[in-house]
Amino acid sequence: MRAFTFRPDVLAQIRHDRYHHPHPRVQRKMEVLWLKSRGLTHADIAELADVSPRSVQRYLDQYEQGGLDRVRHLNWQGKACALDEHQPSLEDYFIEHPPRSAREAQEAIERLTGIRRGLSQVRAFLKKKLGWPGARSARSPRRWTPTSRRAT
Repeated sequence: MRAFTFRPDVLAQIRHDRYHHPHPRVQRKMEVLWLKSRGLTHADIAELADVSPRSVQRYLDQYEQGGLDRVRHLNWQGKACALDEHQPSLEDYFIEHPPRSAREAQEAIERLTGIRRGLSQVRAFLKKKLGWPGARSARSPRRWTPTSRRAT
């Protein structure tokens, strides 16, 4: 078990980030550092923080290598959306043919790209990438107008 000494200013940052950092994985890492600062064993830290003993070692290695900035860094990028490469053509299509619903957009996306996505994925793509406000119910069939047009 390695010995770590945390300066008071670092402990204050750890204490804050345990509950107030925007990402829950960083909060968990800070909890591990906080428990380490209290002198607990790695096995106890792993049990209390609900992580594996190897994760405890990995978080401490990160702190040792680069301090809190390294611990706050997340390497996770997520999966790339298959529709991203079709974004310009889909945007042009939906500007010319605004969808009335997410289902209509889903059918158009499948027809144009050959990629089938669920309604929630279609809504998320349209909202995040194209500024679409969301699906309307059949009782309020307002047409979508793009919030921002692509520069031509």
